[in-house]
Amino acid sequence: MDIESIRSEALTCTKCRLAETRTQVVWADGNLDSEVCIIGEAPGFNEDKQGIPFVGAAGQLLDKLLGEIELDRSQAAVVNVIKCRPPGNRDPQTDEIEACRPYLSAQLNHMRPQVIITLGNFATKFILDSPVGITKARGQVYARKGASIVPTFHPAAALRGGRFGGISTIDAMREDFQLVRNILDERRATKEAEAAEAAARSEQLDLFG
Repeated sequence: MDIESIRSEALTCTKCRLAETRTQVVWADGNLDSEVCIIGEAPGFNEDKQGIPFVGAAGQLLDKLLGEIELDRSQAAVVNVIKCRPPGNRDPQTDEIEACRPYLSAQLNHMRPQVIITLGNFATKFILDSPVGITKARGQVYARKGASIVPTFHPAAALRGGRFGGISTIDAMREDFQLVRNILDERRATKEAEAAEAAARSEQLDLFG
């Protein structure tokens, strides 16, 4: 099935109890053909009403942090581990995550992103397939199936304040987003160097051909 067929299936999904309480399925925002994928936990109140991930205050902070590294949603896909809002914004349950797993997997298989930003514990544990908490995972870059994984705090947690390692949680997120910028810049520089080398080889062949 192509990604649009899977999206159509997801929009009418009844695989778990969340289908009974949601307003609508929240599939994705941004660009599912980009090289950057941002993964959150689950839709909240505003997302459930509008059908778009990260549209409230947490979404505004996410957009601000993206802007600070010269990205926006047209250059990244924004998705969640589960596509329906848990009642009262409670934590997703294990069976709900498993029911929704094929949809996130399909999104990632379609994108094959070069960089994945995981926001908070649930997304980080899902992608890294590890019980490590976000406070230990953040600040590092992990490699999984050809992608660079950058875990960071969930914007909603950052908005509640607090400090981490002597700086604000939001500033810790800024450090993590700078890692993303560094990875993208390194990948771009590598591609440019490879293209220049290929052009030089082609020119040399022309000269001696």
